[in-house]
Amino acid sequence: MPSNPQPPITVRQRAVQVCLFLVAAIAVFGGSLQMFLGQPDTTPRLDNVHRFMAGVYLSMGFIAAWAAVTVRQQGTLVYLIALGVAMAAVGRLVSMSQVGLPEPAMTWIGYLVPELVVPVVLALAHRNPRP
Repeated sequence: MPSNPQPPITVRQRAVQVCLFLVAAIAVFGGSLQMFLGQPDTTPRLDNVHRFMAGVYLSMGFIAAWAAVTVRQQGTLVYLIALGVAMAAVGRLVSMSQVGLPEPAMTWIGYLVPELVVPVVLALAHRNPRP
């Protein structure tokens, strides 16, 4: 039975894969936690929206994990995931500018920095190198 071995994964593909698995782990953990916790001490409307967005966050984790496993076959999806992470960072920046930095500040900055860096690494590592 002949096999069609795939070429070894490139360093760039491995970088994309690591970033995607990182996004997946954060989104699955964060989405699950927020789905469970909800938005305590608030209105039913805000809790409903919060848990809805937690479901979107959780599903992003599954999508990122699948893209990481199938990284050799991925094209535009990787850029869309990077865009999603970047837009999440923009949302966090808007929140910080409108209502302030939550406490403890270094925790929230610690969330923000990878949200700003990972999309750039993903996009640059995933782009087709010039011949």
